[in-house]
Amino acid sequence: MTDTETLSLLDEQLLSAAQAFAEDASSLSNLLTRFVQDVERAMREPLDIFPVCHHSPASALHMVRRLQTQPPKVIYMELCEDMRPLIENLRDCKLPVALQAFAAESGTLPPEALPVMVVAPLTEASAEYQAIAYCLTHPETELVFVDRAVDYIFQWDDDWKRDLEQLEAEDEIGERENAGLHGTAVGVTIGELMPTFDEFLHFLLRNSNTRYFAEWWDQYVERTIINADYPTYKQVMVLVGSLLRHLGRRAEDTQVDLLRERYMWTRIKQHMHQHAIQPNEAMYVCGAAHVGSEAEEFGTSSSVIWDLPTYTDTRWLYGLIPSSFAAIERQFSHPAGTVSLAESTWDKTLKAEKLKPFDLKRPDIPNHKPTLREMTRNPHVLSEFLTQAPAYSAADKEQLLQWCIQIVALARKNGYLASTADSIAIYETSMLLAHMRNRHHPTPYDFQDAAITCLEKDHTPKKRTVAHLCQILLGGDRVGTVGYASLPPLAQDIYDRLAPLEVDLFAKTNQRALMDFKTRPEQRTCSDILWKLHYLFGNLVVRPIVGERKLAHMPIQESWDILIGKHQREIIQLGYEGVTLEQVLEQRMKAMAFAEDATAAIALRTAEDALLYRISPRLVRELGLHSITLLSQETSATDAPDIFQRARRLVHYYRTQPNGLPDWLEQLIATGYAHYAAMLPQAFADTGTRPEQIAGMLGFIFTLESLALALGCQRDQLMLGLQGAAQSEITPDKLGLLWASEWLLGLRDITSMRTFLTQTINDTLRWPTLPQYLNGFVLALNFAPGMARFVVELLSHIFGSVTDSTLLMWLPSLILQLRQHQPLLQPLIKEASVLFPLTLQGFASWQAPWNKQMEVSANATAISLGIEETRHQLFTTPAVTTSIAAWLGITPQIWLTSDKSDIASLPSNTHNQEINMILQTYSESTLALADYLTNGASARG
Repeated sequence: MTDTETLSLLDEQLLSAAQAFAEDASSLSNLLTRFVQDVERAMREPLDIFPVCHHSPASALHMVRRLQTQPPKVIYMELCEDMRPLIENLRDCKLPVALQAFAAESGTLPPEALPVMVVAPLTEASAEYQAIAYCLTHPETELVFVDRAVDYIFQWDDDWKRDLEQLEAEDEIGERENAGLHGTAVGVTIGELMPTFDEFLHFLLRNSNTRYFAEWWDQYVERTIINADYPTYKQVMVLVGSLLRHLGRRAEDTQVDLLRERYMWTRIKQHMHQHAIQPNEAMYVCGAAHVGSEAEEFGTSSSVIWDLPTYTDTRWLYGLIPSSFAAIERQFSHPAGTVSLAESTWDKTLKAEKLKPFDLKRPDIPNHKPTLREMTRNPHVLSEFLTQAPAYSAADKEQLLQWCIQIVALARKNGYLASTADSIAIYETSMLLAHMRNRHHPTPYDFQDAAITCLEKDHTPKKRTVAHLCQILLGGDRVGTVGYASLPPLAQDIYDRLAPLEVDLFAKTNQRALMDFKTRPEQRTCSDILWKLHYLFGNLVVRPIVGERKLAHMPIQESWDILIGKHQREIIQLGYEGVTLEQVLEQRMKAMAFAEDATAAIALRTAEDALLYRISPRLVRELGLHSITLLSQETSATDAPDIFQRARRLVHYYRTQPNGLPDWLEQLIATGYAHYAAMLPQAFADTGTRPEQIAGMLGFIFTLESLALALGCQRDQLMLGLQGAAQSEITPDKLGLLWASEWLLGLRDITSMRTFLTQTINDTLRWPTLPQYLNGFVLALNFAPGMARFVVELLSHIFGSVTDSTLLMWLPSLILQLRQHQPLLQPLIKEASVLFPLTLQGFASWQAPWNKQMEVSANATAISLGIEETRHQLFTTPAVTTSIAAWLGITPQIWLTSDKSDIASLPSNTHNQEINMILQTYSESTLALADYLTNGASARG
């Protein structure tokens, strides 16, 4: 029976079915007739069109059979034509891997979308990889990629934006391990048949008792065609592809498919014309949905050639990255376990049919090549083939029994109470579910449902659920590896420079590296590389266990956890940014420091990082000068604490270097001193400026003041700034900062501050402001550590005066407040340890030092007042005046007319110096003398 007769019978059956079941039989008949016409046209085309499905083991098996029987001269494949050079690097890779195109700069793509990536993953159980492996091992067969270039993906299709948003949303929610190996790349592949018309997909799944399209495909297509002959396989694939193209695709997707088909047929005709290839000498591998194309360029008999559009200015870079089953499933919205199940079916069928696939790592071993008669064995009429049930295989039953036994063993290892009875129950439940769903044999999805039903408990004993165990049993995940020769130069350089560590950098497990720089000083280079990778990726790729990176610090030993093999994609991605790791670091630091939203703190941090990781002195100076420019333009003190800490750290480091401070750091200190001094009035008056920020400004000014003054700055700038700040209305939390600054400049003493705070403590209405006053004085320790004793006094006075009920309300906020200033508490704690007794018993007789000082001060005041009163009596009372004049050996007239404020100015006398010393040195005796003379004069009077 000829193909035409076969298709005529199929057409008649479809039309009779339309008449019997459809209300609008005419329109349905036209659609069904179109399906048959697509099959007929594909079979009539001189160029052998090989329809495939994405990661279908049936397509891969038929590809192996086809190439072993009738190897073509040229294979045209539906993959991006600009990715063709990448396949030469697949020889030393471990599948799955992905061909990748990367673009970081573009004049046409929106800036928020950059960088963009396109990936085409490959697995062994795919028709495209088998064709690639065959062509690489058989140079006489040429492989040509004919699909649109990567650049056209972003010109023709707007769905890539939607795909990126969906992938980014999945990243935020969380994902399975290794599912993010493709990142936010746009996925392209050969033979994508997933329906995009949601209503059709829901109708298809509902009427087939399946949950996913992958399950429907495996049950109703994959198992049907995997053991069919080649013509039947081809006809069924074209028929299903036509069905999904005309009913399952959105209109906009069909338009993009049409552009791609015009592009591919144009490329095929151009290549055939240039190389004099006859249609029967070539094979065209494409998705089954593309066979039913309405493009005018379809077929080698058509003379229509499309005038291809031009490229954009986007610069694309190409390479290989590791992939995984989980990443492929996530990329193309497949349920978990789909690719691993396909791999399992692939291995099982290879073993059953004793076929050897094409492999780049093994030499091409000749095996049994099926003849053309064997490929077309049991030629069925297509209409009869479609109405037959899939052949039941004994291997399927054996596989199901193995699954039932292994899942129970795996469940017991993971804490489930399972036994042999559960294996029997799972088997019987699987058969029951299959019969309920009109299936002759349970599918892996039936088995998974049965295992969950029989084994799942109220709670999971350990980490893994039964569904997760089923995924592991049915194949689990597999992560590919890109070989050394296929790595970009930057990645190869990293591997070479880390070679002295003697660890397996390709391993997917954690590798521990121990470095002793005394015995192996050559490992310091490895340490530098690891710290640079840690700067770029954090703890993702490498993780320090022992060791730290600081300025002027030379470690003796370090210990690292290295996960480069597990995160190889991240290392490869660096290769698209530069040739060396240092070049990538420099580019990223510049991009960060010169960004539109960059601040002086960011620029100074990148300058410090460039110095810390020893990029280049030129880069450090360039970033440092840029931070000065940004600092002079800032109008707020938001980053003042960070700038102060970094500037102080850099000054301490460069003072230990032979060349001293560089010019850019000196300019930074001078600019910062003048800038922050001028901003003080505004910062104190602005309620939006926090006390911590003002403390950072004052810390910069006072800590680096000596250096700034040596560089030409004037203290008058600071004095004017503080005077302007004092004239504004100061909030309680900033008052301590202002007074501490004035105290350092000699404009205010401790006594006046103590008096004010004592009055505040004694006034219960002002108690709520005490924590704010305290916060300001604690922050002042950042630049005035000499005030630590006064802050201890203030704390003690507050805790001793405030009632317990009020103090209990303050304690949580006070503790949190002090905890925020933990670095500033060291001088405070040190001063408290000196002032307070070491034991509890010592508090019984302990008296606060500041109380003693207050008593001494009071006595001194009283003595001063007594001396003034005595002097007044000495100088004014007539009787006393006569007595003193006689005692001094002078006349009363001289005593009354002399300068009585200075006894030393009296006429020379042997007693002058002695009396002067008595009156000025022995104040208590002077008081007694004054009292005696006064009382005596009164008695005599």
